[in-house]
Amino acid sequence: MHEAMFYEKTEDKEVKCGLCPHGCKIANQRRGICGVRENKEGVLYSLVYGRAISWAIDPIEKKPLYHFHPGSDSFSIATMGCNLRCGHCQNYSISQLSGEEIEGRDLSPEKVVSQAKIAGCLSIAYTYTEPTIFFEYAYDTSRLAKKDNLNNIFVTNGYMSEESLKEINPYLDAANVDLKSFSENHYRKICGGKLKFVLQILELMKELGIWLEVTTLLIPTLNDSEGELRKIAEFILHLGKDTPWHVSRFYPSYRMMDLPPTPLQTLHRARQIGLDTGLRYVYTGNAPGDEGENTYCYQCRRAIIVRYGYHIKANHIQRGLCEYCKAKIDGIGL
Repeated sequence: MHEAMFYEKTEDKEVKCGLCPHGCKIANQRRGICGVRENKEGVLYSLVYGRAISWAIDPIEKKPLYHFHPGSDSFSIATMGCNLRCGHCQNYSISQLSGEEIEGRDLSPEKVVSQAKIAGCLSIAYTYTEPTIFFEYAYDTSRLAKKDNLNNIFVTNGYMSEESLKEINPYLDAANVDLKSFSENHYRKICGGKLKFVLQILELMKELGIWLEVTTLLIPTLNDSEGELRKIAEFILHLGKDTPWHVSRFYPSYRMMDLPPTPLQTLHRARQIGLDTGLRYVYTGNAPGDEGENTYCYQCRRAIIVRYGYHIKANHIQRGLCEYCKAKIDGIGL
């Protein structure tokens, strides 16, 4: 166990967690909503510090990050637990705790950094479940990684406190945030959270200078209406026209096995809405071979990164410029 950050002691050995917007008040010997932060005699502990449930070497495109060191590898880690309860979660077996036991293998921050370097990765990604709930582990790892010139990436639901984001900001280089819907009702019923807090974190990430890409999983009948997609696109445009938006294909999972996969035409419609709104880079995801996977120059409209799934087939960006018309392409490490 490792003492948690961002909590305050109240009375009768109760504590109030400040890591995420839930602000859980946790009685002695109880856990917060995430299931991995426990109050023991008035001290809040992280039960997953250094306990990796999953780790792998992934192409950066899997995060997905298309404008951050494309073609590089990222050492990706996760622990058990999550602070949302999405009915469509694809990693529910490790994100949604079914009992008291915390599974995982001992993998210290030092070992994570060492393995990332040995593997030739340019970054460490805190991903698969929700990095916010293993914040202390990610925080210590990110500080060590930065000393060894490794980048740090959060793949996150964005359900974190502003204080925690500001704390890790000096070490955080990029993030992909899952903007699940533009409806408070959807967030409440499907995810167990509140949209407004995610929007605040997205704005703060931009303000802090973290490279940001946004993903929306399009679930048939739940968040794929033209009106909602337009609202999402307009908000991302407010963040900056250079902010990439990934519209991804849903496949039946967890508690939503009764819904069909997202039709490809829905992905194409969402992508066109994003482009028509004024976004420079809108991508289709979970649809290998679709032309929406490619990066197109916003000026000359030619394909400048050609992808198939997570793999790059051709790259026509040179020193951050379009090879054809010399337009500056937004991103880091292009």
